[in-house]
Amino acid sequence: MDKGLNNSREDFPILNQKVNGESLVYLDNAATSQKPLAVLDTIMGYYKHDNANVHRGVHTLAERATESHEAARDKVAEFINAASRRSIIFTRSTTESLNWIAASFGSLVVEPGDEIVISELEHHSNVVPWQQVAAKRHATLKYIGLTPDGELDMASARQMITDKTKIVSVAHASNVMGVVNPIQELAKLAHQHHAYIVADGAQAAPHMPIDIQKLGVDFYAFSGHKMLAPTGIGVLYGKEELLNMMPPAQFGGEMIDFVHHQDASFKELPWKFEAGTPNISGAIALGSAIDYLNELGMANILAYEKELVAYTLPRLTAIDGVKVYGPQDPKKHTGVLAFNLWGIHPHDVATGLDMEGIAVRAGHHCAQPLMAYLNVDATARASFYFYNTKQDADRLIEAMVAVKEFFTNGIS
Repeated sequence: MDKGLNNSREDFPILNQKVNGESLVYLDNAATSQKPLAVLDTIMGYYKHDNANVHRGVHTLAERATESHEAARDKVAEFINAASRRSIIFTRSTTESLNWIAASFGSLVVEPGDEIVISELEHHSNVVPWQQVAAKRHATLKYIGLTPDGELDMASARQMITDKTKIVSVAHASNVMGVVNPIQELAKLAHQHHAYIVADGAQAAPHMPIDIQKLGVDFYAFSGHKMLAPTGIGVLYGKEELLNMMPPAQFGGEMIDFVHHQDASFKELPWKFEAGTPNISGAIALGSAIDYLNELGMANILAYEKELVAYTLPRLTAIDGVKVYGPQDPKKHTGVLAFNLWGIHPHDVATGLDMEGIAVRAGHHCAQPLMAYLNVDATARASFYFYNTKQDADRLIEAMVAVKEFFTNGIS
């Protein structure tokens, strides 16, 4: 394991606390990651020294804030290997990015009788916006199925994506089962049928190297708060020619070139999409988070998380009554493990784990179509990041055994 990963835990002060009398084990990273001191210091430093609105002022603070804000855009472009910084739009979140693509681009290109293709794995943020476009444009929404072990079924994809398909929108990695989808292959398939492809990168960008040009996608969306940055900052990547086609999703200050009494003209990319005062500190902090991740190395992070899953998965499945959803091969997982304990509601499992100081998620994970596909109402979910350890995994397994014992035999 990389030395930087070994030493990273001390950069996260929130992890050094007790919950219910036990040392905290934070395994809810798919929901949001914790923030290192470097990012916290960046936020504080901005507000202590450079707090001013961007792009508008000529005074020193405004110029410093603008320089840092735009430097963050350059860092994002480099992080995903975008061909141009003009392709990077700051949003509030993956959800907002996907909504903008659906509302602005989807409504522009989808015609009555067209088809939109998503998958059974999708987060609601990549389902509901396309439902709305399909209903508004009198199009059909279709779902790519899954293989028996929970991977995207490429045979189903080839059947679903046809010459009627206008947009394909698929998660790069599942927020429930941790599977990584073959986005590059899907992009080639979509483009063969003259369709556009959107990738939801919320669960991929924080955990693996992303080369947007190699993936070949038309749009890519991800969130800062899942990759060490604060909440309220997201990224929308789009090919320049497509972003230039799209009307702005919001209107107001900052994104205009000139306003007349009856009409207005808009700025060039990327600013035509960024109406109003942006989340300046969030963007700058995202740049700091990217610096931190780059120092560790995204390939190192990916390899270490796979090591953690390979260590945890067989121990979890060895507990009698535990079912883990998705591939049983650790090599096919991100750090996300969704599971249930037979006869015990996942909310009770999560509560029991919390009493042992272990934070996991329980519920439908904003993926109710997938829950229906799996024929369950909810699951528990443990999700790892690079600051987790094998000792954290041991604590999870020990606590699961204790939770099972408690609900099976009660208090002795």
